[in-house]
Amino acid sequence: MRVSGLVTKEIPVVRAKCGLAKPCPKEFFAFKISSGAANVVGPTMCFENQVIMSPVKNNVGRGLNIALVNGTTGMVLTQKCFDMYSGEVKLLVKFLKEIPEGALVLVASYDDPGTRLNDETRKLLSSLGSSYAKQLGFRDSWVFLGAKDLKDKSPFEQFLKNNPNTNKYEGWPELLELEGCVPRKIP
Repeated sequence: MRVSGLVTKEIPVVRAKCGLAKPCPKEFFAFKISSGAANVVGPTMCFENQVIMSPVKNNVGRGLNIALVNGTTGMVLTQKCFDMYSGEVKLLVKFLKEIPEGALVLVASYDDPGTRLNDETRKLLSSLGSSYAKQLGFRDSWVFLGAKDLKDKSPFEQFLKNNPNTNKYEGWPELLELEGCVPRKIP
C-alpha cells in the first residue's frame, strides 16, 4: 500500500477462536461465556469458535442457559434453557442427572438464575465443580464451565451477587465474561 510516498505494510489481524486474546495450546479448547445483562441482553456461549447459544440464535432464555460439549471431541451435545423464576426445577434436575461422563458443562445466567433452585440442584451443580451454586440467588450473575467427572472445583467460574448498593443496572448486577482454554479430556 502506498500513501503519499510512504510504503506501509499491511499486517493481517489474526484472531484466536472465540475472540480470545491468544490461541489455546494444541490439546485445549477455546471458550467464552457471557452472562445476560439484566433482563435485556441475553447470554452468549462460544466454544472452539462455534457460537452455541446467543440472543442472535434466539436460543437463550430467562434463568440458567446450559450447553453440554463432549470433553474429548469438542462436539456440542445439546443446549437448553431452564426458567428458574417460574419454571419447573424438576426439568433441570433431570437434565443435570443425565449429563454423560466426560461432558463439559457451560452455564450462563440471565435475569434470574436462582429463585427456583433447591438443595438437590445446588448439590448437582456443585458436583460439576461449582464453588458458587450453593449461594446462587435472585438475579445474581453467574458464568461457569465445569465437567461431569471433575474431582476438584473448576477454575472457570465467576459470580456476582445481586446487591442494590453495587448493581450496575437497576435491580441487576453487571454481566460477567469468562474466557479461556480448557484441557481436552484424553480418553
